[in-house]
Amino acid sequence: MKVGGRHFRTIWPKPDDECIVQLIDQRFLPHRFVIEEVRTVEQMATAIREMHVRGAGLIGASAGFGMYLAAIEAALHAELSEFNQHMARAAAQLEATRPTAVNLSRAVERQLMSISEGKTAQEKSLLALRTARLIAEEDEEHCRMIGQHGLGLIQQIARNKSGKPVNVLTHCNAGWLAFVDYGSATAPIYAAYDSGVPLHIWVAETRPRNQGSKLTAWELGEHGVPHTVIADSAAGHLMQHGEVDLVIVGTDRTTCTGDVANKIGTYLKALAAKDNNVPFYVALPSSSLDWSMRDGLKEIPIEERGADEIKHAHGWLAGRQVDVCVAPERSPAANYGFDVTPRHLVSGLITERGVCEANEKSIRVLFPEHA
Repeated sequence: MKVGGRHFRTIWPKPDDECIVQLIDQRFLPHRFVIEEVRTVEQMATAIREMHVRGAGLIGASAGFGMYLAAIEAALHAELSEFNQHMARAAAQLEATRPTAVNLSRAVERQLMSISEGKTAQEKSLLALRTARLIAEEDEEHCRMIGQHGLGLIQQIARNKSGKPVNVLTHCNAGWLAFVDYGSATAPIYAAYDSGVPLHIWVAETRPRNQGSKLTAWELGEHGVPHTVIADSAAGHLMQHGEVDLVIVGTDRTTCTGDVANKIGTYLKALAAKDNNVPFYVALPSSSLDWSMRDGLKEIPIEERGADEIKHAHGWLAGRQVDVCVAPERSPAANYGFDVTPRHLVSGLITERGVCEANEKSIRVLFPEHA
């Protein structure tokens, strides 16, 4: 995607020093565009845990590059046994940062398998860089294909609207900032906009971190897509009054049976969509499918984050970022990061291989290698 007319991915090795990984630090958006340089696996773990980077695909890509940085550090040890011990510690450190997104653990496991094929520390480090690049490139291409497959859904609605804009509602940020490029939920939106389909996007703010109002709105504005930021609780009202034609959200983990874990508040939007006959689609690359889980409500781990995210808000005042308290200091707060939307509320899944129903049979038809 482009920022100020210049193309950016969300994460990349520094061109003149590949021992450094550069990434867009999302904590400062939409008010400042900051590129952070990460040199160690510990710094990458912090970036993931403290949400300098966030979103399923980008978390996976960041973990892949984190393992590469760990391999550079491990190569300083003379013995391969020490190298392997260092990599095992790095893997555990990264996997502990964000438990809900399956992309993270999958990237770490893929790196461990790749590195095991090297016979020297230098070979292992080169393999780690190659694999990190592959994870990022696959994420980008899968999101591009999600856009192409989701485009047809929007075009079909547009044909029945006689030139009026198609109103799409999305939640949280499943845009290019949540992946390496294109995004999942936003990929069909960008594809439709670029092909000339009249569009308007309702952007749910997504408390408590406001990824919708801060990140999705900024992205859409950079691309020129018409949009309006709304309070999370306004979505049902808009659906009741026929102001939403389609809901597209992302996911951090979807079971092989079609249950969807996504940012907290997604379930409520799915309920409202069901009650008002609004199609509710989930866009995801296959890296977000968990083939080992069948019951999302019982099995998907739900991250609980610190109370300060609920009780405080971050904003921009007089040229600087400030933190303000919005709740009584002594009041406790519960901060659940995700919820699970049962498959019966999902109209379909948009993947890099096509659109399918949210059930095991349909999913495995698209991905027969997991049958």
